[in-house]
Amino acid sequence: MEILKLVDVTKQYDKKLAVDKVSFDMPKGCIFGLLGPNGAGKTSLIRIITTITGADTGTVYLDGTPIDSDTPSHIGYMPEERGLYKKMKVGEQLMYLAQLKGLSARVAREKIMHWFEKFDILPWWDKKIEELSKGMQQKIQFISTVVHEPKLLILDEPFSGLDPLNTNLIKDEIRKLNQAGSSIIFSTHRMEQVEEICERIILIDNGQKILEGTVADIKDQFKENLFEIQYEGALPEDLNNYGTMKSSSGNSFVIKKMPDQQNNSILQYLIDNDVRIRAYNEILPSLNEIFIRQVEAQS
Repeated sequence: MEILKLVDVTKQYDKKLAVDKVSFDMPKGCIFGLLGPNGAGKTSLIRIITTITGADTGTVYLDGTPIDSDTPSHIGYMPEERGLYKKMKVGEQLMYLAQLKGLSARVAREKIMHWFEKFDILPWWDKKIEELSKGMQQKIQFISTVVHEPKLLILDEPFSGLDPLNTNLIKDEIRKLNQAGSSIIFSTHRMEQVEEICERIILIDNGQKILEGTVADIKDQFKENLFEIQYEGALPEDLNNYGTMKSSSGNSFVIKKMPDQQNNSILQYLIDNDVRIRAYNEILPSLNEIFIRQVEAQS
């Protein structure tokens, strides 16, 4: 069952086609990476999903129902550009935002205090937002996004401004929310974070979907038959019968295996020539490499 489904969604601003017939399904309970270069259409898609703007054509479904004026109460959206009121006190602001999402004052305070205790920030309640560092403001923004326990979380560059310790803290909370059943859209330019966190991704460029699938399947799709072999002994001279040597360093080398060669054929050949194999690993492309390759192909 999908938590989110887009069918042929388009959006045009004057002469700019920001979203061009984009369709995708997001399964319930997954962490879903929304990727693309600057100006690709990611923000336009998020604004449509959250009903900030409407699609020109196409349909968006949240939990099987077309989105409507009630949809925002079921979504937690943390934008890249933070929307906190600088002069308001932290506690007052979180109470206000939580009640906008439909929580009673009593429930809102209970849930906010739960997060304050979790993040060890109880002394911040009466501080003004402008008194906090960017990283501290990021924590407050995160609480405001998740406090009403929405069906769908949309996190746009959630680690911006955070030091490594607090980055890991928020990562852990994202994982815990996901394990508890939350469905999460994660948008970032940091591909290593996507590989670490996301199960599925969609890559958008020039308003169009150019890639979609699980992280594992996409990396497998773009693999190049590269293998790293660590060994002990003297290598035979005719390894080129098994592939093209790409690099060599110390007691390891990388070879591009010929398509018709079985994975174990080169290993057997080395063993037959008294070479001891210490490690044998396939080298899969990183999401960053795939991202660059696909975006450049669209240029």
